Amino acid sequence: MSATLYSIALSNPGWAAAGMLVHTRIPHRVVVLPGGAHPLLVRAAGFPGWTVPALEFDNGRRLQGSLAISRALHELAPERALFPRDRAARRAVEEAESWGHSELQPVPRRIIRFGMVHDRGLRRWWAADILGWPTPGLLGELGRPTAMVMARVAGADEDAVREDVRRLPALLDRVDELMAAGTIGGAEPNAADFQILSTVRALLGFTDLVDLVEGRPGAAAAKRLFPGWEGPVPQFMDGSAGIVDSSR
Repeated sequence: MSATLYSIALSNPGWAAAGMLVHTRIPHRVVVLPGGAHPLLVRAAGFPGWTVPALEFDNGRRLQGSLAISRALHELAPERALFPRDRAARRAVEEAESWGHSELQPVPRRIIRFGMVHDRGLRRWWAADILGWPTPGLLGELGRPTAMVMARVAGADEDAVREDVRRLPALLDRVDELMAAGTIGGAEPNAADFQILSTVRALLGFTDLVDLVEGRPGAAAAKRLFPGWEGPVPQFMDGSAGIVDSSR
């Protein structure tokens, strides 16, 4: 069996899904869709929802979302298990994965989408360095309406982003607690490792946030599991804006 994974650049859940595919040794290819246009493209590819990661197997089975993907891959490749056999250990991994999905995963998404709305230079960087478009300046000038739609879908308003940054140290403390407990960070990665550490790796790419993340056990584990990086994401809010202030 082989699979095709649809994702977008800098998608932490997309990295999680790709990492799990590599770990389970299921033959696959990754199709990187242009961010902003991807909702329409995944629907055009036959998926019922608008989101990535979206995974299609060669038998026609389709899945969307990193939680659904982790469980399917675990069933398909039990010799490369993504969940422990022990019932209590599995419950701990499932709870950590769910927390990573609902609480931690949306943070970098909201922050970058908020920045894309408010910073022309960030939109230009996205067009040039991430999408490779030949006219990045044009997107910097004209891409704000699309950025506003994507931010609204993610709930990326100013209040939400301020709260994300305020809560980030506590969220990262929780990552390190999970490592100390042995739930993540072991010799063999599990579904929670891919779910959580992909987000930590994404956060390391934000020049505004790196001082909050770097030096933690979770940051070191994230670099080991996800060594590649397309960043860094440039700083898009100065200190006077009060959104991102790593000195707090």
